[in-house]
Amino acid sequence: MRKLLVPIVLIALVLAIPVVPFLVFGESLEARMESWLDATLPKTVVAAWVMGLLAIDVFLPVPSSIVSTFAASQLGFWLGTAVSWVGMTFGAVLAFALARVFGRRLALWLSGEEDLAWTDVLSRRFGPMVLVLARPVPVFAEASVLVMGTTALPWRRLLIAVGLSNLGIAAAYAALGDRVRLPIALGASIALPLLATALARYAWRASRSASHESEPGGRPH
Repeated sequence: MRKLLVPIVLIALVLAIPVVPFLVFGESLEARMESWLDATLPKTVVAAWVMGLLAIDVFLPVPSSIVSTFAASQLGFWLGTAVSWVGMTFGAVLAFALARVFGRRLALWLSGEEDLAWTDVLSRRFGPMVLVLARPVPVFAEASVLVMGTTALPWRRLLIAVGLSNLGIAAAYAALGDRVRLPIALGASIALPLLATALARYAWRASRSASHESEPGGRPH
């Protein structure tokens, strides 16, 4: 648990960044920000940008949670959910198709060796279910799609797993952006993926340590 202390403190600090200005300046700052966004960003522009950003998430470090939360704050729950779902699902389909064409080398280039190794372990243990397990975790979500793209997984199974899990994630962040005050929603949309990533990496390192200790010549349990 001590290893988790640092990431938890960092997450708390990140969570405080968007909240503190609103605590200092009050509701006037929130109202000013929302009126500025409403005045300068038509819904069609917001929808197009959200879908585009989420679709290229595999190539660029796009904070999909923030993008989805922002979409709902501008478009409402239902449209925000739909737009985020389309963008995330198209991005997963694109990553899967590229990995199927270009193979393991592309997956390694886009994800990195450690992230791909973690996804390999999960894919051997859980099969296509890794697509669902890794969906809420940044980086690992993209890595799981790339790994599955290098296998013989049928398109139908990919679309079902990714489509349903993306729908749940899009709806969760849409509810956050539509029903929670803007500063709290933004802070949570930053903190939750960071926490999920920290826990995933902690679990991965713990599993690796346990695996090394169980090998012949390793330390006894």
